[in-house]
Amino acid sequence: MATKDQERAELHKSIWQIANNLRGSVDGWDFKQYILGMLFYRFISENLAKYINENEPDEHFDYAKLSDSDAEFWRKETVREKGFYILPSELFVNVVKHAKNDPNLNETLSKVFKHIESSAHGTESEDDIKGLFDDFNVNSNKLGNTVEQRNKKLTELLESIGNLKLGNYADNTIDAFGDAYEYLMGMYASNAWKSGGEFFTPQEVSELLAEITTVDKKEVNKVYDPCCGSGSLLLKFAKVLWKDNVRQWFYGQEINITTYNLCRINMFLHDINYEKFDIAHGDTLMHPKHWDDEPFDAIVSNPPYSINWEGDANPILINDPRFSPAGVLAPKSKADLAFTLHVLKWLATSGTAAIVEFPWVLYRWWAEQKIRKYLVDNNYIDAVIQLPPDLFFGTTIATCIVVLKKSKKDNKTLFIDASAEFVRGSAKNTLSDTNRKKILSAFIAREDSEYFAKVVDNSAIATNDYNIAVSSYVEQKDTREVIDIQELNQKIAGIVQRQSELRSSIDEIVREIESSK
Repeated sequence: MATKDQERAELHKSIWQIANNLRGSVDGWDFKQYILGMLFYRFISENLAKYINENEPDEHFDYAKLSDSDAEFWRKETVREKGFYILPSELFVNVVKHAKNDPNLNETLSKVFKHIESSAHGTESEDDIKGLFDDFNVNSNKLGNTVEQRNKKLTELLESIGNLKLGNYADNTIDAFGDAYEYLMGMYASNAWKSGGEFFTPQEVSELLAEITTVDKKEVNKVYDPCCGSGSLLLKFAKVLWKDNVRQWFYGQEINITTYNLCRINMFLHDINYEKFDIAHGDTLMHPKHWDDEPFDAIVSNPPYSINWEGDANPILINDPRFSPAGVLAPKSKADLAFTLHVLKWLATSGTAAIVEFPWVLYRWWAEQKIRKYLVDNNYIDAVIQLPPDLFFGTTIATCIVVLKKSKKDNKTLFIDASAEFVRGSAKNTLSDTNRKKILSAFIAREDSEYFAKVVDNSAIATNDYNIAVSSYVEQKDTREVIDIQELNQKIAGIVQRQSELRSSIDEIVREIESSK
């Protein structure tokens, strides 16, 4: 039986080959939409057929072989449970079987996607299914200038995705569909076919954030990411705790419509049913969608760095209960701490939040200093962790993690300097398991460790003008070579003496040559 690493390596190799073979005239980033869309189509087809087959007493029953008219018997119950419905003729396995001989394959796929979406109309899952295939344009000229060319490309894509060894979700030692998604996202981001930093957080960083927010917890009620991107951060809770130990829902909001669709697809590909997630579309700072769902037990986020927002140009915002306690709004050109205050407001009293921040927010003056003062004076900052440089796609800057809590046991802040905790990959730095566990162990221990961790009284932070940069509190190890001055002087004196002796010898040789002439 293949090991987890062998399964994953084989899967990644196959996906890489698909991407290279099928890119052609479609650039890498656009083709991601097609590969992910087809992967999603295969997953929901197999997931639905498996659900119906397992609920039939006849062990020889095969939903994929039924006629569409007979299959209507299962529609209502299946939509209630799975959130959507696919007729047998429109299952991935049957469409790929006839793809080469279908001169209207593009239209066939278009109808299938519309039928899947319309199956949820008027049901509780309608908003979760709507628009999931919007970025899969089967009639795009990027696939070819003629219908024949487009269909040839679509057939290749169908067959390539169909040949992936994904197996049944329950039979794999890895989460094959979810792993395929994560690998694709990371592959496109890391190869710089288009900047990936705004939608994809490296998996090892995501795992660290989820671990920090669930220390000493075997289950949580609700988890949340206010800038959820493709959902990779949220879904790390499913790995760290196992999805059933998130008792209620996975909540998130994303402003970019394409990335919002990717996040919902990602939920399905990780076998998170529509009843277990609520991903909203919109601007979190200006139009938050989950007022009725907060507070949240665990919050993780990697917000966009130093983006513009309305700030004090909108006089209503200073009265917003998320921002008003600080008495000042984050600068219009730097929304970082606005996201931090949003997270704090929606954090449960016993909860933990871990936010990736740009380093400048830790020490800049004016409005940001006043917000830090509010956070420190009210003892909300639990820890600040300096990460290594060049971890994230789209930037080489060394970011940090700010950990928030509302119920701390002391009036102190833990600072961890993990700037040297990395291994160099082919294109970026990464956190190894050893690096990640060292950081997490220091966070749990909450005690001083020379050159690595320091627990600081909040009063000392106040004295230091509310600067919370890790370098202000954790002493850097001096790696410079220690030089013995006396020994060095002796060596220099020896060199000078030897130089004098050589000069005398050379002068003597010159005199002898001149004398012989």
